[in-house]
Amino acid sequence: METNIAVFRGKEIRKTIHKNEWWFSIIDVIEVLTGSDRPRKYWSDLKNSMISEGYIEVSEKIGQLKMIAPDGKMRLTDCANTETMFRIIQSVPSPKAEPFKRWMAKVGYERVQEIEDPELATKRTRALYKAKGYSDDWIEKRMRGIAIREELTDEWKEREVRHEKEYAILTAEIAKAAFGVTPGEHKKLKGLIRENLRDHMTDLELIFSMLGEAATTEITRVDDAKGFQESKRAARKGGEVAGKARKDLERKTRKKVVSPENYLDITQKRRKQLNEKG
Repeated sequence: METNIAVFRGKEIRKTIHKNEWWFSIIDVIEVLTGSDRPRKYWSDLKNSMISEGYIEVSEKIGQLKMIAPDGKMRLTDCANTETMFRIIQSVPSPKAEPFKRWMAKVGYERVQEIEDPELATKRTRALYKAKGYSDDWIEKRMRGIAIREELTDEWKEREVRHEKEYAILTAEIAKAAFGVTPGEHKKLKGLIRENLRDHMTDLELIFSMLGEAATTEITRVDDAKGFQESKRAARKGGEVAGKARKDLERKTRKKVVSPENYLDITQKRRKQLNEKG
């Protein structure tokens, strides 16, 4: 399960696909609507109030799903789909309620459109990256990386690797061999917490990440890996392919591939330098 970040008037709302629809972090929604510095306490009190008033069905429709927490780890949090979130929002006295409901309805409708036409999801992802300031070249690499990642995870599913924890371990195995650091260490180096690591990778980091995962897919097939342990060995081999290429490049350029900077920071610095020269 992957955590996505939506934005409502500058505030981040975590969301994830569950049962083929968007489910939203209730805590994030409460924080946006109320401005409370204790959204968990507010939600706890609100939930108890709703139950005492007889709205038991709302409580029954709330699910605990894993999302990225402020410490960067995947943790269980109360989530609800669009329909249930509307009912919860109705119980929150806030002038932001109506525009927020319209925003949620739009997000939910877009998901329905994407199910009917998957190409729309790709177009929206490209447009979002473009709006954030990413270049067309970087976006192309990122989208290709997403496709390579999906091909690898599909291969793992067919080989009886289905648990989220196993996916995380295999991914860390590839990254460790490719970059010399785990994804967690890589994020820490870049000063990231909840953010998606790949969205902050430089061009070279994206390229070597793709190489490691593409090599892992091919090795998994050639070795006909079955189950978690054999897939783990294939993942290490695939990561080593990218790792050897990275080390060779570092020797020849005398520069480290793994960088504390992220792509947008580098791009902004370059633009500033060009403006100063101009």
